[in-house]
Amino acid sequence: MPKRNVQLIIIDPQNDFCDQAGAALPVAGASADLQRIGALLAQQGTALSQIHVTLDSHLPVDIAHPSWWCDAAGQLPAPFTVISQNEVERGVWRARDPAQQAHSLAYVQALSGNQRYQLMIWPEHCLIGSWGQAVQTDLLAALYAWQRQTLKPLHFIHKGSNPRSEHYSALQAEVPDVNDANPADTAWLTELAKADLILIAGQALSHCVASTVRDLANALGEAQMHKLVLLTDCTSPVAGFAEQGQAFITEMRARGMQTASHLTLTLDH
Repeated sequence: MPKRNVQLIIIDPQNDFCDQAGAALPVAGASADLQRIGALLAQQGTALSQIHVTLDSHLPVDIAHPSWWCDAAGQLPAPFTVISQNEVERGVWRARDPAQQAHSLAYVQALSGNQRYQLMIWPEHCLIGSWGQAVQTDLLAALYAWQRQTLKPLHFIHKGSNPRSEHYSALQAEVPDVNDANPADTAWLTELAKADLILIAGQALSHCVASTVRDLANALGEAQMHKLVLLTDCTSPVAGFAEQGQAFITEMRARGMQTASHLTLTLDH
């Protein structure tokens, strides 16, 4: 019998999302989640055909970072401020760079129409080239050990380097930018379509995991929903967004997504 094509997607397993000293945007439980992913690789990694790793990759000045915006007094928004369409239209918040004001207004208007997320201002995180952007040390070691053992390539997908749009999903920006010099890489969908099983883990359940999986499900189609398996003990929500994370799981289960823990998962058949 041919070996099953089992692929693993690890979403944003980066230092800045781990609950550890120095992390810019720690997600409670993330470090333990990544340890469990590493254990899965050690125990059942030879059953995996491919591993895809997404990486949040931002610049300091980003539409979802404080330094993009200011109020009438020139003060920057604090991290975790929500900036609404109405507030930008009324001038409560404006782009610090006047050349970006028209785009910023159009952006929050489009974001409101999408009805996925409001614009959240996050602490600067996963800055390109920084420690925070790097894959957490133990998991990176496990990934490299897997490659040395299997001789299979690791596929890294960078997202978020366009400062003019948020990029929770690894497959598309929240509001695609027609002038984006580095649009989202969707070529790996061809490989995912070949899979018999697609395992999903990483951070954070409420945001980048949810957005990526929803877009992946839409791209693959309802007939392939049964292939998706969320490893529920290998992902955690952002603090304050547990309800959104659970709503995502409920929604996707209703569409056919499976859930499992790394301990109950058996890949050798």
